[in-house]
Amino acid sequence: MSQAESENIEVIEAANGTPALTIAGLQAWYGESHILHGVDLTVNRGEVVTLLGRNGAGRTTTLRAIMGLTGRRTGSIRIGERETIDLQTHKIAHCGIGYCPEERGIFSSLSCEENLILPPMVGAAKDAMSLDEIYEMFPNLKERRMSQGTRLSGGEQQMLAVARILRTGANLLLLDEISEGLAPVIVQALARMILMLKQRGYTVVMVEQNFRFAAPLADRFYVMEHGRIVEHFSARELESKMPVLHDLLGV
Repeated sequence: MSQAESENIEVIEAANGTPALTIAGLQAWYGESHILHGVDLTVNRGEVVTLLGRNGAGRTTTLRAIMGLTGRRTGSIRIGERETIDLQTHKIAHCGIGYCPEERGIFSSLSCEENLILPPMVGAAKDAMSLDEIYEMFPNLKERRMSQGTRLSGGEQQMLAVARILRTGANLLLLDEISEGLAPVIVQALARMILMLKQRGYTVVMVEQNFRFAAPLADRFYVMEHGRIVEHFSARELESKMPVLHDLLGV
């Protein structure tokens, strides 16, 4: 076992019994633009949590700030028991985080299968899915495993982008608008995937504009507006919160 793998396992073991992710007073900037204004949220291990909000509310910036991909950040971001606000991005990833950005980042010069096997291990080996498990979850990728990554359909590329981080051993997944612009059959496959990941104990934070996709999947919801959390409620409260969501999101 490498030193990096040993450190990853120690971090994950230390996080047992603590939230997977704790954000307190998070401020973030892009250059001179102040985007996040004191974000507070907590994600428990094994939960699916969805960030809702209109475009420009700060949801994607929150995910990017967790990964250290914004400019200046202040406040606190704890992965398990480890404070990461001052860590570099590659060290944050090695806390066992997998980030699937909206732009997907498929390598055009590599085949589907090469894209899958390329990423390094960033979490515990026990959390990494094998190629066989990936192909069982996404039969389309098995059929297209020798195809060039960018020759896949949009839905297949999205499956590949998510599947790639499942190969790394990450057990905290940050998913940004994974259902956007996809055919209903692909959206349904992604929903089944998230339910399967939840059953396996993964922790998922989703940014979603598609409320119908997110609503049946999430345990809890945070609503963002102008870089702040303005509402927080559980799935059990969803029905009673619909008037508020209608005002905030137009759903």
